[in-house]
Amino acid sequence: MADPSSYRPKPGQIPDSPGVYKFRDEHGRVIYVGKAKSLRQRLSSYFQDLANLHPRTRTMVTTAAAVEWTVVSTEVEALQLEYSWIKEFDPRYNVKYRDDKSYPSLAVTLNEEFPRVQVMRGAKKKGVRYFGPYAHAWAIRETVDLMLRVFPVRTCSAGVFKRSAQIGRPCLLGYIGKCSAPCVGRVTAEEHRELAEEFCDFMAGRTGTYLRRLEQRMHEAAEEMEYEKAARLRDDIGALKRAMEKNAVVLADATDADLIAVAEDELEAAVQIFHVRGGRVRGQRGWVTDKVEAVDTAGLVEHALQQLYGEERGDAVPKEVLVPAVPEPAEPVSQWLAERRGSRVDLRIPQRGDKKDLMETVQRNAQQALALHKTKRASDLTTRSRALEEIAEALGLDSAPLRVECFDISHLQGDDVVASMVVFEDGLPRKSEYRRFQIKSFAGQDDVRSMHEVVSRRFRRYLQEKQKTGEWQEEATGADEATETPGVAEVAETPGAAGTAGQLLGGPDETSGPDGPDRGPSGPIDEEGRPKRFAYPPQLVVVDGGKPQVAAAKRALDELGVDDVAVCGLAKRLEEVWLPDEEDPVVLPRSSEGLYLLQRVRDEAHRFAITYQRSKRAKSLKAGPLDTVPGLGDSRKQALLKHFGSVKRLRAATVEQICEVPGVGRKTAETVAAALAGAAPAGPAVNTATGEIIEDEAAGAASSNGGTRP
Repeated sequence: MADPSSYRPKPGQIPDSPGVYKFRDEHGRVIYVGKAKSLRQRLSSYFQDLANLHPRTRTMVTTAAAVEWTVVSTEVEALQLEYSWIKEFDPRYNVKYRDDKSYPSLAVTLNEEFPRVQVMRGAKKKGVRYFGPYAHAWAIRETVDLMLRVFPVRTCSAGVFKRSAQIGRPCLLGYIGKCSAPCVGRVTAEEHRELAEEFCDFMAGRTGTYLRRLEQRMHEAAEEMEYEKAARLRDDIGALKRAMEKNAVVLADATDADLIAVAEDELEAAVQIFHVRGGRVRGQRGWVTDKVEAVDTAGLVEHALQQLYGEERGDAVPKEVLVPAVPEPAEPVSQWLAERRGSRVDLRIPQRGDKKDLMETVQRNAQQALALHKTKRASDLTTRSRALEEIAEALGLDSAPLRVECFDISHLQGDDVVASMVVFEDGLPRKSEYRRFQIKSFAGQDDVRSMHEVVSRRFRRYLQEKQKTGEWQEEATGADEATETPGVAEVAETPGAAGTAGQLLGGPDETSGPDGPDRGPSGPIDEEGRPKRFAYPPQLVVVDGGKPQVAAAKRALDELGVDDVAVCGLAKRLEEVWLPDEEDPVVLPRSSEGLYLLQRVRDEAHRFAITYQRSKRAKSLKAGPLDTVPGLGDSRKQALLKHFGSVKRLRAATVEQICEVPGVGRKTAETVAAALAGAAPAGPAVNTATGEIIEDEAAGAASSNGGTRP
């Protein structure tokens, strides 16, 4: 590890002008390339106290052994030189977007005497007109097959074209009318090139004029009673419209624009691009990259713009580029794009209307691409095994943690405090084992105390299950203690008792997980075949948080006498792994599969917790007077409302009238009447069957007299 002060330039040696700089390692390899409006200010920021640097920047400057720079005239030149050097040197600490596959494009080889329509991948060639890229090659072939009926352009290879010319007989496409057969002289080279240019114009979005011309020719043929010609033109119009339907209109004003969206976490970023031409989505592509340098969303957008347009010229750069964040300063980037296009390019963030809605769609695609990328990594058996082994080695475990449980706390400014527990077995989520908790032992915001309570409740139930089987003999942590803890309900022993394990521990339980039923619960089952909730212990407990949360979880286990479960915490800011009784965190390598697995477990716990918290919040906002009646379930609430039509009429009813509702006994009726008598009416009554507002003076008077009639 090099000391940055050993290669720091002397004071006054760095010029105060725009330029591009390179960091080299001890072997002379370029490891980082950057640009700056002021080289002096930017480079000075690298040579400061290492503790003040971002961890990725710190790693880069300690790996480097030298720095050099090149002065340029403007920031635009700096942007161009930076892109050229990144392409040339491929520095390891620069963000580089790489396609996870080579996206196919529809290409028209206008540089040939007889232009050819084909699917192309890889680097673009001079003189070839490209459309796309597309997600799948079959989508291109389907579109071309529809359009060849109207634009019978050559699609055959050079060998097939030459052979047909030699034998004087066209290929099958020439016989069925999907090729104009220039190989045998049916059309001249000029006529065939005109067909190819019309094909390009149609693909570029200039569809309305051509369709109107075809429709006019169809009507003229019909008027002249050339019905076969009119029918053929009608079918051509239908084929073109079907081809157009494959690219739905997304922007009504026939805009030419590229929309770029970024989804990112601490370690990776996914970029999605929609190419809109003539108001239609003509292509889509995306990348996923490691965040090997300290870069924000605007920086990721700038790198994406360099990747997209670094080799493009002319119309390949659209008039408008919509982004989630504009690089600072924006003027050099806009000027660089304008130079590549040859005219003005608007670089901006969409604020309203269709463009903003489409940008949200692109953003969802980026988020899905990032999630899919992580899922692919997690689904590989070898990768999962390596991740578990890396976790075991980093945490000093005797064996790989085959079952990992993660806990997270969620609340809204101290209200509706809930917790989640997610389970990963063999590196994959076990959604049937997910659990949710309500924090009831105290009120307010205290994540550390909440974490202690939840871990205690989970492992107290685990010890109760062990007591039933005779595996645990400690009396200090028996079932009796569980009933004395605030917020913990007594365990129901009767088969079919109301509530599941999660509810018995003070919060609702979700046995089927967030995405539907799993294949079935794992772990021990009772004599009736039902799973023993919380009976299967994890090898590792992960908490969402740093040192305080880890200490709280460890203290909960120590109080219960559980000493065979490891504990760690994952702090979100720098993705550091904290262990109990350790002053410094464990920093896993950025490329570590173990870190990816821990991050995925933590993110899943956070998602599950916040989903539950939001649902509780929504329910509390929708709560009505009947929701406060103890012992009144949803079925009987619906029956009461259906019978009386509104809460106002129910409040005015007598106990005897309430007893007339099927399923409502006298005791329940008295409870309902007493509860509604103490609740003031919120507003005019509404008949739930008809939706009409009920103005019933008698009912209102009865309500004001305590809910009973004289």
